[in-house]
Amino acid sequence: MSAVRQVAQRADALGFRDLWVTENTLDHVFCFDPIVILTYAAAITTRIRVGVSVVVLPVRNPIHLAHEIATLDYASNGRAVLGVGLGRDNHYQGVPGSSRAPHPEIPRGGRADQGAVDPIEGRLPRQNLHARGRQHVAEARAEAAPADLAGRRAPDAIKRAAAIADGWMGSGGSSVAEFSRSVPALRAALEKSSRDPARFPISKRVFLSVHERADVAKAELHHWFTTVYHNPNGADASGVHGTPEQVRERLEQLVGMGANHLLLNPVCRHAEQLEALAAIAGSPGRLTSPSTSPVKLDSRSRNAYLH
Repeated sequence: MSAVRQVAQRADALGFRDLWVTENTLDHVFCFDPIVILTYAAAITTRIRVGVSVVVLPVRNPIHLAHEIATLDYASNGRAVLGVGLGRDNHYQGVPGSSRAPHPEIPRGGRADQGAVDPIEGRLPRQNLHARGRQHVAEARAEAAPADLAGRRAPDAIKRAAAIADGWMGSGGSSVAEFSRSVPALRAALEKSSRDPARFPISKRVFLSVHERADVAKAELHHWFTTVYHNPNGADASGVHGTPEQVRERLEQLVGMGANHLLLNPVCRHAEQLEALAAIAGSPGRLTSPSTSPVKLDSRSRNAYLH
């Protein structure tokens, strides 16, 4: 908890825009409960937004989730961000008696659309919801960020995000190549839904390690992907590692692909990495996108990940 407090308060002081947590309840990756730990983070900070990417929606009671996120938003003075997704297959194991546990004959996306999304929207306090297009998947004030953790159902996730959400986030486990293919598809889906792609948050979660020695950074990220995702190749295909200059170059590539928001997720040495990322984002010639407004990673709009 001392690390949580240190990172949250320092990120707030540095001007990062968001703090993020994830949800892994029963798998091998230990994780705090997202709503509980974000409530704590909100209580010890003043300005930074607090978000979860993502709540595994099909195994949640949508009424309870709506109550929790609305309470968090109220307690944090409007700083809560809710991201929802379908998770990986292991997220459904060990959830006995859940009406949202997977059934072979019912597509998971269908349950997310019909069984949970509308009840959440319907039970969030109306005065805290703002209309920006069609906001069905919503947190209480800011944009929602649906994501598909597995990446295998990306086309369906993109269609859902374009139709009913206020933002989309490519998962950290998905490759950079997959992200580059997803952005054009998302923009096309947004246009089909009569929504302006230029005003839609497009994000990518980036698992990363920064170190003055590139070999150390690569080893750290390789170990993390091997342990967590059982995918050692993910360090290169999905993650970002290297010296500050190399990391900045890789982030610039994501911006060039269309990202206008980055969830920067260090996998170790969190307090140290926070300072390194602040230096990278605040250096001259900040990250910019050729097709959208600048990706604001400095001056009140950097993004930090709190695990």
